[in-house]
Amino acid sequence: MSKVLLTLTSAALLILAGCASTPEPTAKAEPATISAEAQAALSAAQADVKAAKAKNALWTTSDSALKAAEEAAKKADSATVIKQAKLASDQAKLSNAQLSYPELKVGQ
Repeated sequence: MSKVLLTLTSAALLILAGCASTPEPTAKAEPATISAEAQAALSAAQADVKAAKAKNALWTTSDSALKAAEEAAKKADSATVIKQAKLASDQAKLSNAQLSYPELKVGQ
């Protein structure tokens, strides 16, 4: 009788241990996305920065702001994407405009 009781108890413990370690099925989460406005701002900033880089006029502030916007996009933070993309775009446009400034000659 004790062998049967021991066998049943062992089997019950093994079954319970197996159920406790079975992972719950998880629902697949949709990938986080940013708003259409944020996506448009990011695309415009990337184009502006690319144009400034092509003319060797890229400021580090515009490059840093673009990187911050891209990181915020990965985190689906639309507000930060818009803010940083606008800064990157504005800085890139200013760096391009600076090319048309007259050359400053010191000492002449």
